[in-house]
Amino acid sequence: MAPGPDLAPFWRVALLGRCPRCGSGPLFSGLLAMRESCPGCGLDLRPFEAGDGPAVAGIFLVGAVTVVAALIVDVRYAPPLWVHALVWPGVILVLAILVMRGAKAALAGLQYRQRGGA
Repeated sequence: MAPGPDLAPFWRVALLGRCPRCGSGPLFSGLLAMRESCPGCGLDLRPFEAGDGPAVAGIFLVGAVTVVAALIVDVRYAPPLWVHALVWPGVILVLAILVMRGAKAALAGLQYRQRGGA
């Protein structure tokens, strides 16, 4: 069986939020805002903006995980309604930020790879 493509650079970009070309420069300038260019290698990152794709991924993934988790907690422990009202908005916020940040970085890395290193 022939070895597949080397996925290490892709995961470095997606999980760590690094530049798809050099792997050392940060991809984000803020929490979810992508930089215009990489400070390490100067790659123009504007063509790799992900648009609404990460938001859609976040809605589907975080929504499904949170609903399943809330149902499991409700069936097993039967907490009062106010506990649900306190716990799940914070869980949703943290998961949404993590999923959207990872999805934005992953889509930027995939676009960089598809365009042949732009």
